[in-house]
Amino acid sequence: MVRLADSEVRTREVLGWKGLHLFHHPISSCSQKVRIFLNIKGVKWESHIVDLAATANMDEWYLGINPRGLVPALVHDGEVHIESNDVLLHLERAFPQPCLLPDDQFGAIGKLLHHEDELHLDLRSLSLRFVFNPASNPKTPEVLDRYARSGSGLLNGARDLGKEEQMRFWRNYAREGVTDETVRLSVARFRAEFDELERRLAMQFFLMGDSLTVLDIAWFIYVNRLTVAGYPVARLHPRLHGWFSSLQARPEFAAEVALPPGLAQHVERTRALHAADATTLVDIAGLGPH
Repeated sequence: MVRLADSEVRTREVLGWKGLHLFHHPISSCSQKVRIFLNIKGVKWESHIVDLAATANMDEWYLGINPRGLVPALVHDGEVHIESNDVLLHLERAFPQPCLLPDDQFGAIGKLLHHEDELHLDLRSLSLRFVFNPASNPKTPEVLDRYARSGSGLLNGARDLGKEEQMRFWRNYAREGVTDETVRLSVARFRAEFDELERRLAMQFFLMGDSLTVLDIAWFIYVNRLTVAGYPVARLHPRLHGWFSSLQARPEFAAEVALPPGLAQHVERTRALHAADATTLVDIAGLGPH
């Protein structure tokens, strides 16, 4: 689990905070995952929104809490936890009811969550191209330079390879954006995972059996984002679509993934532009009819 050593927390004030404090952003997929988990647990927490559009996640103050500059980050009674799946595992231990991570499934779910996390950069690539579609690079050279210089650069006493991965992603994005080849590779990886989930759902109502677990929350977020990006879940994976729709009908899920009106309109305009020049996700990935 990724808990920062106290010596690695440079924004020292948070070490004295009591209770649950979540640093998050409304549209961040990983933030949505943690908020749904907290909704189901019925746990009270204090909200600290990190303005990603203003690159506040790469300011020195926030990098003093999460040296990777990612959201969410959790401060629980002065302990700092980063990485969304590790935050969920910590919260499950701290607030075990209702149970979302049964003891007899802990190992299996942990491995599957790690596998899901490996797709995060694929999700970011598809989101940047088909959901957010920014007019310019959201991470300027000045922002990346500040990011590189700030924060401890350490995680549990070792060089933080996760931050280096973030730097590589944004520098590559500055050079070439999200290419068609990147789209095809990312969609292929998601399609393979969705096919596996489709097989699971042929035998059970939830991904791990007859009860909702943290794995359902994690994959719900990915299916939601891919749906917004234009991936044809209902056509290619009908059982997965049914599972997703049943969860989306629950208020503790729906409230956290609803698009703000401005972003919803932006997504519609982006889809119309891509449809006009045949550059939708479906077109580029070769997924057949729209």
